[in-house]
Amino acid sequence: MPLTPFQSALGLLLARNRSEDSYLAGGAAILAVPNTSRYSQDLDYFHDSQERVASAFDSDRATLESNGYAVEPEISQPGYVRAVIRLGGTATKVEWAQDSSWRFMPVIKSESFGYQLHPIDLATNKVLALAGREEPRDLVDTVYLHQNVLGLGPLIWASTGKDPGFSPGSLLDLIRRRGKVRPEDLTRLHLSKPMDVKVLKQDWLAALDAAENFVAKRPPDEAGCLYYSAMAKKFVEPGASGVGETIVHYGRPGGVLPALIS
Repeated sequence: MPLTPFQSALGLLLARNRSEDSYLAGGAAILAVPNTSRYSQDLDYFHDSQERVASAFDSDRATLESNGYAVEPEISQPGYVRAVIRLGGTATKVEWAQDSSWRFMPVIKSESFGYQLHPIDLATNKVLALAGREEPRDLVDTVYLHQNVLGLGPLIWASTGKDPGFSPGSLLDLIRRRGKVRPEDLTRLHLSKPMDVKVLKQDWLAALDAAENFVAKRPPDEAGCLYYSAMAKKFVEPGASGVGETIVHYGRPGGVLPALIS
């Protein structure tokens, strides 16, 4: 998995303090599976309230210090704490942050991290992050998600449910402005394998073209939903080979499991 051994050990240690309202999210949760393309810069834990951020940080700090780790806070404010965690000569950043409880799926249990955000919510969060900033890591992660989790079109379509200020078309237009990555940008990322910027660009343009085609075909009154296939037992692109009938799936506070197709 593209987490460093230090980050993996840290995640396992802090797993004891995780719960349905204190869970791993962000890039580390996306990248903590085999064959992802880069190493995460930090561990991100999300919480449903400012008070939960504070209590989670206190519990994690006590756990870390009792196990010999040094905890060096960099930022501490209501709803957000960032600290550098050290052991010997190795260190990583950890963030504790408040985030909306609105999501498509409930958080999931994890042997490695206790609880973590569901992959589909990680993916839609990443799409919205890409829309809001020009970070090469977001582009690399989004291409990975398009190829391995769910296509960019269905992710854009669903993401408007998390941020109703966007329509699928406006979100796609904003994301089209991203993707300006130079070779030196990739050298600054901690990649798990070499990456050709030209191949990345080709993959990105292909994802955008597929997304435009998807958004153009879907009924506007379904914007903000995912599509679930009971046959494939996962979220899919309607009409794709091997998925059969699909149902619409909308998010809500705390997330919800897909209804079964009768």
